[in-house]
Amino acid sequence: MSGIGRPAGRRGVGGLAEGIGFCFRGLGWVSRHPRWWVFGLIPALIALVLYALALVWLGTHATDVAAWATPFADDWGWRDGFRTLVGVMIFVAGLALAVLTFTAVTLVIGDPFYEKLSERVEEDLGGLPGGGDLPFWSSLFRSIRDSLVTLWWVLLFSVPLFVLGFVPVVGQTVVPVVGAFVSGFFLTVELTALAMERRGLRRKERFALLRSNLSVSLGFGVPLFLAFLVPLVSVVAMPGAVAGAAMLVRMRLAPAPAPKDQAQGDQASGGQAPGGQARDTRPA
Repeated sequence: MSGIGRPAGRRGVGGLAEGIGFCFRGLGWVSRHPRWWVFGLIPALIALVLYALALVWLGTHATDVAAWATPFADDWGWRDGFRTLVGVMIFVAGLALAVLTFTAVTLVIGDPFYEKLSERVEEDLGGLPGGGDLPFWSSLFRSIRDSLVTLWWVLLFSVPLFVLGFVPVVGQTVVPVVGAFVSGFFLTVELTALAMERRGLRRKERFALLRSNLSVSLGFGVPLFLAFLVPLVSVVAMPGAVAGAAMLVRMRLAPAPAPKDQAQGDQASGGQAPGGQARDTRPA
């Protein structure tokens, strides 16, 4: 693990390329471990079914929802056409919200699944880091809370970008690019949360670490965000994204503390190396 403990310093094109590399590393890992890939598909499939049912219901009841939302149009002679237009807008808004929230909801549903998958990746790379473990329910509630905070930040950026999208030229060129970068960054925030929490890093610390490695974070998150826009790709690629995020944190973003078994052995021996000398437990 030559990358462990490497200071944040690679920026620009090199950082983007490095982040993209971790996308392919994660996909390569699950391709070599198909059982874990299938295991990681379960929560994404559950979320897909739930979203599909919700969108089908919205599609078949959009006009009724529009009528409920526009009681002021009851006496309009052209209310049917107006409410049809409003219904279409409601469905499009619901579809956009589904795209924005699918990953966050999948990660909440799949927290125990992706925790095991992320742990398995780290074990394969040399062992789990010591410390940072939380009880299941504490971890779940923290995951839900952090996902809601992240969603708030996404909406905070998305709303003005949506408005700017109506500006001629800028709305068709600059806004989509900025939107992809913003969404890609927050996708990296979501995907790396498991491995960072394993190292005892809280939300503010995680945000700071990702901002200080912005080009790498964007290089990892933006391609995944663009790929996840394609139907079903987010389901198939989610296990690889989780694996790649674990590698990104371990090998690039945060030095890995001593594995659990080594840390326990050090504690039992009083932190001393053979011969009675103090053992250096700092990351390599």
